[in-house]
Amino acid sequence: MAAETVAGKTRTEAAALAAAAVTVVLWASAFVSIRSAGEHYSPGAMALGRLGAGALVLCAALLLRREGLPPRAAWPGIATSGVLWFGGYMVALNWGERLVDAGTAAMVVNVGPILMALLAGRFLKEGFPPRLMAGIAVSFAGAVTVGLSVSQGGDSSPLGVVLCLLAAIAYAIGVVSQKPALRHASPLQVTAFGCLIGFAACLPFSGQLLTQAGDAPLSASLNVAYLGVFPTALAFSTWAFALSRTTAGRMGSTTYVVPVLVVLMSWLALDEVPAPITLAGGLLCLAGVAVSRSGRTSPTARRPRGRPEGARGTARQATTHPRTAHDEQTHPLAGTSPPKEAGSAGLAADVPSPAGPSNGQPGA
Repeated sequence: MAAETVAGKTRTEAAALAAAAVTVVLWASAFVSIRSAGEHYSPGAMALGRLGAGALVLCAALLLRREGLPPRAAWPGIATSGVLWFGGYMVALNWGERLVDAGTAAMVVNVGPILMALLAGRFLKEGFPPRLMAGIAVSFAGAVTVGLSVSQGGDSSPLGVVLCLLAAIAYAIGVVSQKPALRHASPLQVTAFGCLIGFAACLPFSGQLLTQAGDAPLSASLNVAYLGVFPTALAFSTWAFALSRTTAGRMGSTTYVVPVLVVLMSWLALDEVPAPITLAGGLLCLAGVAVSRSGRTSPTARRPRGRPEGARGTARQATTHPRTAHDEQTHPLAGTSPPKEAGSAGLAADVPSPAGPSNGQPGA
């Protein structure tokens, strides 16, 4: 029984890591498309076009999987992540990257995973595991190193820095708000309706989008469509799938792989040979991610020795501690708080099955 439980947890973690890998690769590729499309589309218009394309794909997936509206308990988290992450983050980042160089933007935006770990530790009761915090610190040092190595120096405006910082804050709050929503709705539902809410929040830019789409070359419009289909619809979906199976802090730490991939993609696609200091910073990012994801990965890892584990122990626990409506309490960010036993920084093996007719694989 114990061996089957360990094997199941291993498979769950492997699935989460695979989904996270898809996410970071597609998010890294988005930087190239944003740079290209940004020459012809304003920040708000690009975000609206991207979210519109993503919403079409996600709604089609909802229809194919016959998943309806999320339960009422999931809506606070979906709405918060939709407005802040899908909407506010994309507009602020697109705008900020026009005013600061790429290195400065990378350094400021990478504050996001640190804020995410702090918010998740406080509001989601994930705590502050030493390995996670040490790994994030190492990865952030690597991100700063990469940023300094590619920074143009002296070209950053204060407004651009503020916008990138706002993007990082919106990103962190959006992810932490999304986590409790995944306790009640499937990853596909959380992603699709979050994208729709972000699209609605960006509708004031519809006039700019219509005007610029008529003047932009086909390549720029295709880049916007690519951003919507892959880095948004697919990558946000695999992100939510992975987030529903691990903690927000650990998921945030995996995004430090993105700067490394951006450097490699620029090297291969644009023939931009990275400097030695850039490669060193990338290695620091990877080392930090490895540290943050090491160690124990399950709350059951701390079960006292000799304690029975099986049907009798599970039945006794269910009888002794029945689930009541008081087990879930409203918290300041969104939705409801996770159960008390979910405070571990490791892989949550007892995440309840998402609501809805099917367990949609795609996520935020």
